[in-house]
Amino acid sequence: MAHAVGRRPLSFLNTDGKPHPIENSFATVTMLLGLAAVISTLWTGLHPLSSWAGLVGILTGLWGQFISATTGERFVTIIGLGAAAVGFYLGMAHGGLLP
Repeated sequence: MAHAVGRRPLSFLNTDGKPHPIENSFATVTMLLGLAAVISTLWTGLHPLSSWAGLVGILTGLWGQFISATTGERFVTIIGLGAAAVGFYLGMAHGGLLP
């Protein structure tokens, strides 16, 4: 347990042993936007939030996939990208980008 003291919070994404702060940021932001998009689809009145969060999540996910360096980053990015896409499409079905 003593070896885990000096680890950074997202170090499980750096499977090659090198830090990748930009790539980890894109993976994390994509996951958070995907979660926000999917969760906000539960209320149809929040369709602008789910649509915009999904659209931005798709864009950050695509760029994150393009610049990713490790398999851990790609895994988190793909999960977030899928969630963002589902949230985007359901938000568009509930009313679209504008209120």
